[in-house]
Amino acid sequence: MINALKFAVLATGIVTASQTLAADLTVVSFGGANKDAQVKAFYKPWQKEEGSKIISGEYNGEMAKVKAMVDTGSVSWNAVEVESAELARGCDEGMFETLDPAQIGIDPKDFVPGAIQPCGIGFLVYSTVLAYNTHKLKEAPTGWQDFWDVEKFPGKRGLRKLAKSTLEFALIADGVKPSEVYTTLATKAGQDRAFAKLDQIKPYIQWWEAGAQPPQFLAAGDVVMSSVYNGRLSAEQKKKYGLDLVWNGGIYEFDSWAIPRGASQQDKTREFIAFTLQPEQQKNFAEHIDYGAANLGAMDLLDKARINELPTAPQNLAQQVPVDALFWADHGEQLEQRFNAWSSR
Repeated sequence: MINALKFAVLATGIVTASQTLAADLTVVSFGGANKDAQVKAFYKPWQKEEGSKIISGEYNGEMAKVKAMVDTGSVSWNAVEVESAELARGCDEGMFETLDPAQIGIDPKDFVPGAIQPCGIGFLVYSTVLAYNTHKLKEAPTGWQDFWDVEKFPGKRGLRKLAKSTLEFALIADGVKPSEVYTTLATKAGQDRAFAKLDQIKPYIQWWEAGAQPPQFLAAGDVVMSSVYNGRLSAEQKKKYGLDLVWNGGIYEFDSWAIPRGASQQDKTREFIAFTLQPEQQKNFAEHIDYGAANLGAMDLLDKARINELPTAPQNLAQQVPVDALFWADHGEQLEQRFNAWSSR
């Protein structure tokens, strides 16, 4: 009887351990300060509440990695952080599972417009903006036209080695109204105009590919100005190295959670995603990094001074252009190919 009881306890322990292991989730983000904030606001509270582990990974947004896993049926990621255009394109190509807000108990009315998409839900709002080193410039730039003015503002410039956002900035610098950027870029003449504008500063460009690089380039004095994800420029960096940013002409968009098609633990993953979208977790995230909360309820929980530092503060949002994810889903492949050929010449 005792042996039978021991066996039963052992068997129960094995089952429980298996269930715990099965509940572990692999969540892949863009790393850096963004990941650090996710660990504090999402991963650790989730692990404490659920008793299961978040295995965190990083990537630079390469959809080829997701596609390879999905195509071979060897999906090792449960949830992945995806930019808006890649989410739309990946959804069209069948790379992601559908993510119905009703499945995870959230109301679209509680979120910034555009956060809810068929295959993903935005959990942060970020901006790509102009940042500069105050110690390297005699006066502060006010927008992308100054970024292109190498005589008045001499020195290297940093730009992301990607067509998306870089082409928009080129058109804004060339005098295109923010409201007309995407209608202009949808034409052959508009695309030629953007590349011609980039030709003007090509010798001065230092390319970046990872979000952590622009603050490093600026702090080291390698560039005097750079496009940058606003949340990667910490208050400590601004103070220590004399860095600042310009909201005017910035481009804002969402980073969303998506589930690669065929991933395991999808019910548990949807629970995790729902957890990160709760107002309290969204508030905590926005307190650890300068990204706006996608859940509007979180903004009500934040200190007013803190809100002013976020891209979703009304006065900051009014100066920016919302990214057109559908435009990039439709035109992205062609424009990225042209951009890669241009940048390599």
